[in-house]
Formats: sequence, structure tokens, C-alpha cells
Amino acid sequence: MGLTKPFLDKISTDTVRGPLNLITDVPGVSVGQTTFNSGTHHTGVTVVKPTNDNVFLKKLPAAAHVINGFGKSTGLVQINELGTLETPIVLTNTFAVGNAETALVEEMMSENTAIGDTTGTVNPVILECNDGDINDIRDIFVTKEDVSNTLHHTGKSFDEGTVGAGVGMSCYDLKGGIGSASRVIKIDGKSFTMGALVLSNYGFLRDLNIYNVPVGEKLDAFNAEKKQKEKGSIVTVLATDIPFNSRQLTRIAKRASVGITRTGAFIGNGSGEIVVAFSTANRVAHYPKTELTSQAAISDDKIDRYFRMTVSVVEEAVLSVLTHATTVTDRKGKPRLSLHDALQAYQSKHPDSDISRLQSQLGL
Repeated sequence: MGLTKPFLDKISTDTVRGPLNLITDVPGVSVGQTTFNSGTHHTGVTVVKPTNDNVFLKKLPAAAHVINGFGKSTGLVQINELGTLETPIVLTNTFAVGNAETALVEEMMSENTAIGDTTGTVNPVILECNDGDINDIRDIFVTKEDVSNTLHHTGKSFDEGTVGAGVGMSCYDLKGGIGSASRVIKIDGKSFTMGALVLSNYGFLRDLNIYNVPVGEKLDAFNAEKKQKEKGSIVTVLATDIPFNSRQLTRIAKRASVGITRTGAFIGNGSGEIVVAFSTANRVAHYPKTELTSQAAISDDKIDRYFRMTVSVVEEAVLSVLTHATTVTDRKGKPRLSLHDALQAYQSKHPDSDISRLQSQLGL
């Protein structure tokens, strides 16, 4: 388990956190994880299941947005062409994409025997970040069976930080990983939810800023091996039951970049920032009975508050990575410190520092 979920005070004025403050607060969404964290193998799988029924037969409005395209994800082209999601979303490391894609295709074919026979093929969505600094990525340790097992074991509650696909990831040169948050908003008197899950593997330590405290500048003094280029990535999955259409989900996905950069990052040349957003409203039938459809949608004139909501939930998901992650000894035997341990080390040498205020605020 990671550290206790912190109380983070930057939140949209017309929203509240969901009961779990996780992406799974969105009805129907579940998450599963498989973790490997020993020896030189620090990697894993995280699965986001968007519904508890057959998503191939009842697809979801969806959009993909590439903020910076230094990545090896699959399925994004078709999402943007057709505006739908028809599989769960698998997150893993870069070299496991092939095994993950095969496992997801096999799972979808098992559930839908018409795929590739009497109907078309399927569009598997795999998202990745490179965990090679901490994990021995050349071993291609994650197997098809690991992905399949994860797909079969999802639930509403899940751990954050050094788990699943996030085991070998870094965030602002500290330990990174999986983070999540949610927001509930009232629309015409009814409650709707938006959740975010991030796989965070990006940022320079010196840039880290939390609540206007330049904590990264202070901690950077302990960072003996300073990297010269930004080569990290962050993958963001946005889920909601708000009835957005695909075009609106594209606009929502674009605002994730603001939440990603609020803590100080600038999105470098070698960084892969990918966002996939979907709505569980307005399902799209694989076998439609009529040519005409009728769908509810949010008025674009009212969409600003949903942009603000998106920024808030993504920013908190990033901070949740940092507050839940735990220190890992990398494949070369060196520790990758968590934010908690880095703050403790700094505080021990600077007992009068204002870092203690930040520690208290974050529950660290």
C-alpha cells in the first residue's frame, strides 16, 4: 500500500471528490494490476476496464490526444477516426506492448467469437511508458499470461504509487508510478463523475513545484546524477459518465496537458504525453438497429467548468503518484527515492526548513 491519500486543496469550486477519489468512482469502471518488484525486474501491468459489460458490442464515445508523440501506443488512430473505444485499456512498459496487444486481442476474441470471422477485427488500446532506467526492460518480462490475468482481476479499489505498470517509473526524478483522482459535479440537479488515472514517468526534479513551494529546487541538491534531457512520459486515462460526444472528449483530453504541467513540467522533445478519454454515456451499438441515433450532449457554451474539472483531477492524480510511491532499488543497485524519503533526507539536514509545512500538508 502507498501512503495515506493526502488532502489536496486545489479543487474546482463546483466539484467535490468522489468517495474513493479514484477513476473507479465512475460507475462501471474497474482497475486491475499485476506487479513485479524484485531483483532487476521492476515492472507490471495496469488495466482500466471501462464497463462491466461487453464493450465491443456496446462501444463508448472516446477520443485520443497526443500532446507530444514520443510513444509506442496502439489503437489511437482508430479512436480518433471513429470516435469510439471498444476494448479495455492496458498500460505497461514499452517493450511489453506486443505481448499486451496479443493478450487483449485474444481476450476480445474469446468474448466475441464473431471478431475476425463474421464481423471486423478489433482495435486494442495499449498505452506505455519506458521504465528502462529502473527495470531491466530488455528482458521483456511481462507475458501475455500476465496481461490476461490482470484483465480477469479488476475491481473498484486499487493501490497507487509503486504498483502495476508504475513499478519502474520515475516522476520528477523521484519514484513515479500510478496515480488517480476523481471529481463529482452536479448537472441539472444530477450527479456525474470524472476520474483520471496517470502513469507518470516524466519531469526534472528541479522543476517540481507543489502549492507554490519550489520543493524541487531544494531537493535537487541531493540529485548527484542530473539528467540532461527530458526523455520521460506520462499517460493519462480520463473516464466520465458525463454525456460528452467524441468531439467534446477531444477538447477535454487537450486540457489534461494543463494538469500535467501545473507541477512544473514543460513536456520535452523526448517525452511521450498521450491522453485517452471516454464517456460511459451514449453507448454505440456494434450492430445498430436503426440508422438514426439520438444522443444527449453538454452544451459547448457551458463546457468551461468541465475543462477546469479536468485540469484539477489530472493535477491531483500526478500529485497522488508522488505521495503514494515508495523508494525502489533500481536494476543497477541504486535507490530511486520516493518524495517522502527525499523530503525526510532534506529535513534531517535542514530542520528549520519550510519543507516541514509541505510534509504536513501532504500527510508525509
